[in-house]
Amino acid sequence: MNLYELIIIAIGLSMDAFAVAICKGLSLNKLKPKNILMVAFFFGLFQAAMPLIGYFLGLQFKSYIQSIDHWISFILLCLIGLKMIKEALSEKEEEKCDLFNLTNILVLSLATSIDALAVGVTFAFLSVQILPAVLLIGLITFLLSAIGVKIGHVFGNRFQSKAELAGGLILIFMGTKILIQHLELIPYF
Repeated sequence: MNLYELIIIAIGLSMDAFAVAICKGLSLNKLKPKNILMVAFFFGLFQAAMPLIGYFLGLQFKSYIQSIDHWISFILLCLIGLKMIKEALSEKEEEKCDLFNLTNILVLSLATSIDALAVGVTFAFLSVQILPAVLLIGLITFLLSAIGVKIGHVFGNRFQSKAELAGGLILIFMGTKILIQHLELIPYF
């Protein structure tokens, strides 16, 4: 997996965190740098840690399922993408926009990074260099979360569902690309 593909996956994974960061920005009467940094730091940290955990879990099972790993990657990425699309199209977004405190931020950080755990499992099957990958995912999530808090504070929740929808489509695209490349249907897709 090349750098461009990792950036695309990192952006796709960070869309849940971005959407929730927009929501957190909505909940602030006055935007302070510490609020932006708190959301961005924890969302970025969890988005980096979860694929690392998933990667090591995937390594434990890699030898048992290596012959079907491309199908597992495809299915996991598509399921995550479909879940994100479903959430983007649902009407229940308000429930994410509640209190702005550390406990709430930690719970949201975990909730928005569960998908990254499954992606980490697929990284083990694809022999991705995990440290650069998780650092990139964490950095991109940090940046997009900081931007999301600011957007939420300034523009409201207009972009929240669009961000989740885009993230879901990106993950489905990447899963399909992995499958097509492995099956050698289109050699350089």
